[in-house]
Amino acid sequence: MHKLRCITCEKVYDPQKGRYTCDDCGPLLGTLEVLYDYESIKLEKNFKKKASMFQFAELLPVSSHTPLDDFIGGTPLMTFDHVFGYDKLMIKNDGMNLSASYKDRASIIAVNRAIEEGNDHIFCASTGNAASSLALLNAHTPIKTTIFVPSTIPSGKLAQLMVAGAHIFPIQASYDEVFDLSLEIGLKNGWYTRNSAINPYLLEGKKTGAFEIIVQNNYESPDYVFVGVGDGTIISGLCKGFKEFYDLGLIDNLPKVIGVQAENASTLKKVFEGHDLFVEDVQTIADSISVGNPRDVVKACKYLKENGGYFMSVTDEEIVKSIELLASTTGIFSEPAGAVTLAGLLKSDIPKDKSICLVITGNGLKDTSNIKITEVKSYTKEEVYEYFRKEHS
Repeated sequence: MHKLRCITCEKVYDPQKGRYTCDDCGPLLGTLEVLYDYESIKLEKNFKKKASMFQFAELLPVSSHTPLDDFIGGTPLMTFDHVFGYDKLMIKNDGMNLSASYKDRASIIAVNRAIEEGNDHIFCASTGNAASSLALLNAHTPIKTTIFVPSTIPSGKLAQLMVAGAHIFPIQASYDEVFDLSLEIGLKNGWYTRNSAINPYLLEGKKTGAFEIIVQNNYESPDYVFVGVGDGTIISGLCKGFKEFYDLGLIDNLPKVIGVQAENASTLKKVFEGHDLFVEDVQTIADSISVGNPRDVVKACKYLKENGGYFMSVTDEEIVKSIELLASTTGIFSEPAGAVTLAGLLKSDIPKDKSICLVITGNGLKDTSNIKITEVKSYTKEEVYEYFRKEHS
């Protein structure tokens, strides 16, 4: 059994259908965190390295109800020695989830929670990954899926939405405007929301990435974990996941979590560094983290300060270079929002003997619009033979 606690006033609520935020603090300041009876939870170091996220059932707020549950999470933690000058570099590659995105961890929680509450309709506002994830993971259930996205959604993510059969509304507006519109329509109709931050259960899915990093690294904490940040829910989830394993005695120290934002979409970083809560217009090639009104700002800032980590920002040019460098060096093709982690690492002054983990949140095939594909000459067979004859003559 779990409880819900307001991140600001700490008022505690029992879980109930339609409960998303604190009545007193509202949807921004009153986001809720999920609490468990930690004293009754006794975990040992016997989790499997490649099992799904539902192996952490004692620390999840839902039970498993769908045949897809066994295939979400368990993504590889890839280790490279002496790459980019670091003795040990780990890459948590969540581009290998079912929809090729870290967002599957949250979507499968939302689908199972919607089933448990007896909902017949679920909705989501997204720049693309969360939407395509929800549409694909919910396609096999009788629950209807309605999706609200900016009309600038990358074609790869739109294709996933279309083949999944979701009801899609591409809107000529920013993500933040789309988010507000989706809540107005979805909650008015009594639909279940998969929107980040507003739904406290989504973070519980996202924290499982932290659990897996620890388990797959033989219960040793990396020194630093880099992750791209938009709304703030994934970084909140990682901080919470590491803290829960620490409090339960499964690790001896906490990794420092570093949130990386695009320079022209760094609202959360500014608030973390002392600015008052505010909303701004943002623009970056990293569409998945292009957020000027981060909904999990309070939780993200609180959890990161407790963790001892910090935020940094990188330029779009640095992001593009990192996509290419990551692929050409490790073979991992990341979307821009994942490659910001490498851009952040290369911009940092972290000593080379520290162990590093980069969280790659999405596959690069989901957004290829910023990759410069040069015109490639085509050859006749005769020209190929002639080329290699000269090459070896």
